[in-house]
Amino acid sequence: MSTSAPAQRLLHHRVDGRDSAPPLILGPSLGTSLAVWDPQTPSLARTHRVVRWDLPGHGGSPAGLLPDGGTVADLGQLVLGLADALGIEEFGYAGISLGGAVGTWLAMHHPERVTSLAILCSSAHFGPPEGWSDRAALVRAEGTGPVAETAPARWFTPSFAASPAARAAVDDLSAADPGAYAGLCDALAALDLRAELSRITAPTLVVAGREDLATPVAHARELADGIPGAALTEVAHAAHLANVERPVPVLAALLGHFAVDAASPADDASRHDAGMAVRRAVLGDEHVDRAITRTTDFTAVFQDFITRYAWGEIWTRPGLSRRIRSCITLTALVAHGHHEELAMHVRAARRNGLTPEEIQEVLLQSAVYCGVPAANAAFAIANRILEEEN
Repeated sequence: MSTSAPAQRLLHHRVDGRDSAPPLILGPSLGTSLAVWDPQTPSLARTHRVVRWDLPGHGGSPAGLLPDGGTVADLGQLVLGLADALGIEEFGYAGISLGGAVGTWLAMHHPERVTSLAILCSSAHFGPPEGWSDRAALVRAEGTGPVAETAPARWFTPSFAASPAARAAVDDLSAADPGAYAGLCDALAALDLRAELSRITAPTLVVAGREDLATPVAHARELADGIPGAALTEVAHAAHLANVERPVPVLAALLGHFAVDAASPADDASRHDAGMAVRRAVLGDEHVDRAITRTTDFTAVFQDFITRYAWGEIWTRPGLSRRIRSCITLTALVAHGHHEELAMHVRAARRNGLTPEEIQEVLLQSAVYCGVPAANAAFAIANRILEEEN
């Protein structure tokens, strides 16, 4: 259902999902429209009332919604105004880049409104102000054309930059109002939330694209380190718009973080969808595709079982981060000598953000409690996998 309120009052937005479901507000990146969330919205809307909004001068939002000299705080107030108009008191929030900074500000200054927060490919401080001021001046002088030409290299990895999804995102940037875009650049130039990150109390997930040049992984780690209890997920083979380039692992991370009432999806179909998303995110598309290809009539019931139960009910639960689940899984596989599964989950642990040094520590800890011979075999397996990945 599309909802567009009076231009002078509300951000243009779209609502998907049941009105009675828990609200989840999704914020876009600079230069994109609410369509940037198209890959994740159908699945998120199964369990949430999903509200997507357009930045001023982007998509369907009028340029004049952000006043001259407007800040990220002003954008936050616009989001609160939208929530109030929709009768939403408390909400989960996920945002990409600038949209993520809006969510960070909201969680700092209105903790009573934000029940859970996900910050994707964003930062508490988007680099030296001069770069944003220069971009604002360029757009005011020449329009959005010059930044649209360079956007694919900023937003996507080279192998994805020419894809239809990438071209559609760039088209949204080309259609953005130059004055509004420049004003948002000025807002980013003035933003520095680093000193206040510790004020955030909402459960927080930070997602980073490992090949993000606009907000490198170091920015995500700064957010995760500064926000008490925050979890960090790094998405391989993804740049700045990670949810567009790698929709499945990003969806899996969001499904786990925003799981309703700390429970698994409510029905078998939803559990299977959520489980398949997490399974692909943790084990990789190539592995899962091989498993599906090898499925026979005899093994199909087991494949359905592990997708719904192991991945759809356990790995989607919000009580532990995916990093911790990887640590536990590695230890259990070492203990039982499941070497083929151990190799698979060493790769999975890297996808879940564990460093080689952290995997080393898990195996060393396992040597004490599982036995030296078991750990000896595990070290050999893990060493082989890590060398293959390098």
